[in-house]
Amino acid sequence: MISISGLNKFYQTSRGSVPALRDINLRVEKGDIFGIIGLSGAGKSTLIRCLNRLEEPDSGKIVIDGNDITRLSVAQLREARKKIGMIFQHFNLLDSRTVRGNVAFPLELAGYARRDIDERVAEILELVGLSDKAGAYPAQLSGGQKQRVGIARALANHPEVLLSDEATSALDPQTTSSILELLADINRKLGLTIVLITHEMNVIRQVCTKVAVLDKGEIVETGPVEQMLSRPSSTTMRLFLAHSSFQPGNGSGI
Repeated sequence: MISISGLNKFYQTSRGSVPALRDINLRVEKGDIFGIIGLSGAGKSTLIRCLNRLEEPDSGKIVIDGNDITRLSVAQLREARKKIGMIFQHFNLLDSRTVRGNVAFPLELAGYARRDIDERVAEILELVGLSDKAGAYPAQLSGGQKQRVGIARALANHPEVLLSDEATSALDPQTTSSILELLADINRKLGLTIVLITHEMNVIRQVCTKVAVLDKGEIVETGPVEQMLSRPSSTTMRLFLAHSSFQPGNGSGI
């Protein structure tokens, strides 16, 4: 479904070229909930933003459902992005629009007829549990409700892939759990492939099927979550497991 080969990304600074991603090779199968975990500055957000070319890779190949994203023209990329939904840490909602208006926005840009937009918005709001909030504005919503709007908006165009960039980082633990349950439910009902960036081990535990560990721009370990939790091979993964084991309410951690 998603194949990343030899991906590199550099940032130019006053002190020269700084590598953000180095020779990333990764495969995400259709229907996976694939987690990418790493410390701050590891390159997680850069990696996920390369998947829809919000960040331009310097070299390498990204193939999504047989389509090489790195070789698309501007017009082709615009079409491809309709099938790649994205949710953000800070929601990125339009304050001047209602919940209904925020979810409808990408459909309006895509040129859908009003009747089709209304039907799709109603369907998606029911899926995320916000039918009763359709006429509310973002300022009237809780953080969890705002993120549900963000998820609904990302689903509006019937995407095949959903990218989540630290989507639960601004939420409290209980709300985080409910959002993760929603993503798992969407994965089951729609067969949607989800790539999820996080620095929280509990997110990986609760919802992911597979995980890759990113450290200083490099993949240092990848595999099924159960295997990674029981037999971690990288120092970074062992650090995450040791830290999460001592968080309140986590018991023994694994």
